[in-house]
Amino acid sequence: MTKRTRTILFLTFTVIFILVAPVVGLYSQGYRIDLNPPSGGKVLTQTGGIYLKVLPKQVEVYLDGELKQKTDFIFGSLLIEDLLPKKYKIEVKKAGFYSWEKTLEVKEKEVVEAKNIVLFTANPDFTVLSKNVANFWFSPDQRKIVLKEKEKNGWSLKLYETDKNVKSHLMYSTDISKIGADLMNLEFSEDSKNISLEIGMAEELKYFTISLDKTPATLQKSSKPQPLSENTVASRKINNDSYSLDNSGNLYKNEEKLTEKSFPVKKETEYSLEVFSNFIFLKEGQTLYRFNSDSRSFEKFFDGIKDLKVSPDSRKLAYFSDNEIWVLFLEDIMSQPQKKAGDKLFLVRLSEKIDDIFWLNSDYLTFNSGDKVKIGEIDDRDKINIMDMAEFKNPDFFWGQYDKKLYILSKENLYRSDILFP
Repeated sequence: MTKRTRTILFLTFTVIFILVAPVVGLYSQGYRIDLNPPSGGKVLTQTGGIYLKVLPKQVEVYLDGELKQKTDFIFGSLLIEDLLPKKYKIEVKKAGFYSWEKTLEVKEKEVVEAKNIVLFTANPDFTVLSKNVANFWFSPDQRKIVLKEKEKNGWSLKLYETDKNVKSHLMYSTDISKIGADLMNLEFSEDSKNISLEIGMAEELKYFTISLDKTPATLQKSSKPQPLSENTVASRKINNDSYSLDNSGNLYKNEEKLTEKSFPVKKETEYSLEVFSNFIFLKEGQTLYRFNSDSRSFEKFFDGIKDLKVSPDSRKLAYFSDNEIWVLFLEDIMSQPQKKAGDKLFLVRLSEKIDDIFWLNSDYLTFNSGDKVKIGEIDDRDKINIMDMAEFKNPDFFWGQYDKKLYILSKENLYRSDILFP
């Protein structure tokens, strides 16, 4: 090879290096050429990504209708990199499960996340757990169910232990009275070892307890629960703190008066206090008030309230009326979508009556709409994914957080679903 040829080759490779090196450098830094930039967008732009974490694992992920790959079998996650900034339609699918869909926007140098995706079993099977059931109550630890079953001469109470799959007899109504006894109320103790009964007999109320940790379970008479003091209209104990509202409308925490402006208490009206984190609520009939620590007074928060349910992570509060479900964030949540303490999220409005709601985990709720039992997420980016899980006539239902199964009472049959998700 002559000196002239070597010189030409050297200069050629030098020019190629000078031209290619910046391109390689830009590529390694995530720059790409966007041939179809948004209006006013840049042709040369930096890429972003999408990170997903899904239960169950090994699910298929589609981006704008194209299969990308499956989530990994260890963590159930997937990172899709080098995406041009724009909106992408994401579909997560697995055979035998409801799919999850959402359109999310990828921005330059950012990774958009959806870390709490759950795919639920489509058309889960339900088995009959017990027949002739008039009502049922779950224990606080969710390992026991007390069943009220119809009998020829009244009713009986049975105990079903969910972890043992065993049903045992507790009592007959005739054990209390041969001429008839009405079960007015049933409550579990906090430790799930006892139940308290309020029984109506000949226009008189009597009280009993059943000890569930004894074999056989024993029925004993008990005294009437002590009412609140005359000047207290509502109270609540949370850990070591006691909250109370007196008949003058003043709110106290232990001995400290919190209100500066008293609440107008109405006579012959039922009140209840609910305390979650730093949020204090007062329920007056179907109107919910929230305590404002700045003005030190109660302010109207929601009309038509039926109940409030705190999430398993204690960071969110679901509340609902006959037709609407809302979520209040009790703490700052910096993950996407970002929420601050006090932010409210309108989840859904339904034409048919909502009877109850339950948290499945801290990111999904189950609720009924008429005869249908549904599941919905609380991620409000794009559309909210809502699925029909079951349909029963006039369902009374409960979500078993312990075993991840739905319990549904319909037409005097108590049904239990398969496990809905891992």
